[in-house]
Amino acid sequence: MAPSFLEIGIEADRRWQGLIAGERPWIRIGTALCGEAAGAFEVAAATESALESQGVAAEVSRVGCLGLCFAEPLLDVQLPGGHRIFYSNVDAEKVGEIVSSHVAGGTPVKSLALGYLPQEGSDEPLPEGIPDLNQHPMRVWENRIALRNAGNIDPLDIYQYVANGGYQALHKTLTNLSRAETLEEVKASGLRGRGGAAFPTATKWSFLAGNPAPEKYVLCNCEEGDPGAFNDKNILESDPNTLLEGVIIAGYATGASKGYIFIRHGHDGPIERCRAAVRQAKELGLLGENIMGSDFSYDVEVALTGDSYVAGEETALMEAIEGKRAMPRFRPPFPAQVGLFGKPTNINNVKTLAYVPEIVSKGGKWFADIGHDTSTGTAILCLSGSLNYTGMVEVPLGINLKDVIFEAAGGMRNGKALKLLQTGGPLGGVLGADSVDILLDFEVLRAAGAIMGSGGIIAADETACVVDLTRSLIAFCQYESCGKCFPCRMGMSHLLEVLERICRLEGTDEDLSLMRTIGENMQAGSLCGHGQLGFNPVSSALRYFGSEFETHIVDRTCPTGTCSLPRYSPVASRR
Repeated sequence: MAPSFLEIGIEADRRWQGLIAGERPWIRIGTALCGEAAGAFEVAAATESALESQGVAAEVSRVGCLGLCFAEPLLDVQLPGGHRIFYSNVDAEKVGEIVSSHVAGGTPVKSLALGYLPQEGSDEPLPEGIPDLNQHPMRVWENRIALRNAGNIDPLDIYQYVANGGYQALHKTLTNLSRAETLEEVKASGLRGRGGAAFPTATKWSFLAGNPAPEKYVLCNCEEGDPGAFNDKNILESDPNTLLEGVIIAGYATGASKGYIFIRHGHDGPIERCRAAVRQAKELGLLGENIMGSDFSYDVEVALTGDSYVAGEETALMEAIEGKRAMPRFRPPFPAQVGLFGKPTNINNVKTLAYVPEIVSKGGKWFADIGHDTSTGTAILCLSGSLNYTGMVEVPLGINLKDVIFEAAGGMRNGKALKLLQTGGPLGGVLGADSVDILLDFEVLRAAGAIMGSGGIIAADETACVVDLTRSLIAFCQYESCGKCFPCRMGMSHLLEVLERICRLEGTDEDLSLMRTIGENMQAGSLCGHGQLGFNPVSSALRYFGSEFETHIVDRTCPTGTCSLPRYSPVASRR
């Protein structure tokens, strides 16, 4: 018999207090994809080896990403009842010194420390000579909601999630709120989909809730194949239970019978940690039959797909789960009427669902008071490219994009000037440096020729060639087209041929108008957003950097020296 939620909470608090104020130091190492790429698993092994060789007893946890990806591998030490001290770009050599001086001796290694996070209720004095990490540029602007536990808890331990308020929203929902009241809280929040379209979440849920079918599904889309986007994966790697709780609440509000969390093959960290969350939730009675003693029963399955960018489109996603090739379906009928396995279905992005527990816990109005106009809440941005601070931040919607780039991300590296931002993934837009002084708002970005999309923002300095960048984006889109729609299949190939010609400095005077004609046909005749939005990178690049295209065509010159005949050929560029 599963324990009661009260019993789970008591056990969770006992375990958490044992970690932060017990007899042993607690070492946390960031092992999300960014940490793994930087050598975090080697650092973890070196840490355990150093503890053993020095005879030091300590707890070691592999946590997710704090967002400071530029500082990975990131390791932090918390002595019993003390503050967290973070060490950046750690390697095996640094580990030995940190263990001997700080973990064993109680003296932080100031020369290696990135900063500290003060712990509420700690009697230990704040460390001198080490900066407060909350004052780091990447954290000053943040308001963490979906990422509130990222880098703080062990994603493989459900008790740590519960100890930090986890599943309180689900308990509140099942004990105090009807399905309609739960849906009303989400409506009051103004939450809009974070997968790209920014469609009102409550409205989308209501389509499914209004369908009386006995068997209905809620799908969570974590296909995430966009270059420069990693926030969905980070949520699953850092705090999978916040997503799982959101999926369960969505199932309750819509009257669904089962949920699916859809993840791309090869994303091993998100897959492993999400499966662990589902398994542990079932063991504790937080998922399955009669959840928390209520009459609500609900199951969740982790479904995988191959490497297909188009599988992120909602109907193609359903095809993939059914074991078919990921290709979009004709609509109508829409998923809320006929979806997965022919049953009514609702599809949401990872970030969208990750907000739901906090919205239910604190109320829709609380969330609606954050943000700007109809763009409520926060945005999780992935910052990459030629920036001083690369990584991930969760900032309130309505702040200035210029502040994100020049304050939170620290501006451009090596004193170079910002030339452009590529936002929202490969189907997003290109913004010129003179156009970044705008609000982070769905409508404002759309009017500027860009989109929030997946949250990826890639910054480039004056050494980047806009034509070359646009060619790269279209090459990705051409490769990832499923080929079902003729306008997308041929349009993408034709756009790529034209851009390759311009990059070879062999463009013609008709090429720019030709690309516009291709783009109009793709938009009008494509079945899904891949073709409908496929011209976005070109149209926005022409809007802000039309003169650079003309220089390539008229003067047969690339201002940055990037484009030349030997480098570009139709064969070489497609390998």
